[in-house]
Amino acid sequence: MRKWTMVLGMFVMALAFAFPAATMADEGVTTKAQIVSGVSFRDQASTSSNVIRMLKTNEIVTLTDYVTVNWYKIKDAQGVSGYVSTNSKYIKVISNAKIIYGVNFRSQPTSDSSSKVIRMLSKGEEVLVTDKVNDSWYKIQDGSGVSGYVSTSSKYISTDFSVNIPNLPLADEIEAVIAAGNVYLGTPYEFGSVRGDTSTFDCSDFIQTMFWDALRFSVPGESRDQGEFVKSLGAVSKDWTRLKRGDLMFFSSYKGSKASDYQDVNPLTEPITHVGIYLGNGSLLHTYSIESGGVRVDTIDGKQWENRFLFGGSVIR
Repeated sequence: MRKWTMVLGMFVMALAFAFPAATMADEGVTTKAQIVSGVSFRDQASTSSNVIRMLKTNEIVTLTDYVTVNWYKIKDAQGVSGYVSTNSKYIKVISNAKIIYGVNFRSQPTSDSSSKVIRMLSKGEEVLVTDKVNDSWYKIQDGSGVSGYVSTSSKYISTDFSVNIPNLPLADEIEAVIAAGNVYLGTPYEFGSVRGDTSTFDCSDFIQTMFWDALRFSVPGESRDQGEFVKSLGAVSKDWTRLKRGDLMFFSSYKGSKASDYQDVNPLTEPITHVGIYLGNGSLLHTYSIESGGVRVDTIDGKQWENRFLFGGSVIR
């Protein structure tokens, strides 16, 4: 609670930019899923845990958490909580929003004559938001599987993006990731921190958590692997001033306080020992030592980070 209350205002403001309809569940809205094929309902997020029972084909359950890439936490119709595989052959998400006032369901994300009205969505209908096209339009699927577009206005629709996050414009994804990181400002540093435990972080654990919290996107858990992942996606930059907000920055070990101490370093082959996320305007969000106070924002220009910088690039493009 300490970490959350410390930065609650900052987080809410950032999320308002990234998600015009609240990222967390609006009042009375839940994310629901349908069982596609019989699957074990377990008491822990592990295949070695106890099976509560078998979930039956076509059962409707409520998703309460996206625990890992492989496990949802759910609640069945009787209110029993447990865990189920995220594999699409067993379960599919069917709704994460509710219509709260009758609104046009359109064929295109516009209200002009080029967009036909498929029908009126009724108050109380549950729909699945699959994409946020822009600040004005969601792409959705109704209960019959028909796809179309609806206004993002909170006058018409309430959402729950806490479990199943729709596809977003790139700029919104970047802001969501940074907002997720800002929640943890001041969280203590621990080398080799336990993945999934947000009470402490090392640098790569922090980056992994940011992307998971914001987008339910799983990046590798170690800084060297994260660097290889970014390189695999396309061009990277060895000039930090050319990076964009939201790019990851990779660094070598500390070799001295002068730029000349790093003159023989090959940026693309030198071992990566640190990672952070670029905020723009010469600022870096990261965590690197107990003494520094844990998760923090630092200036790059003229500091050790400028000398140690190897390359940077984007995880989301």
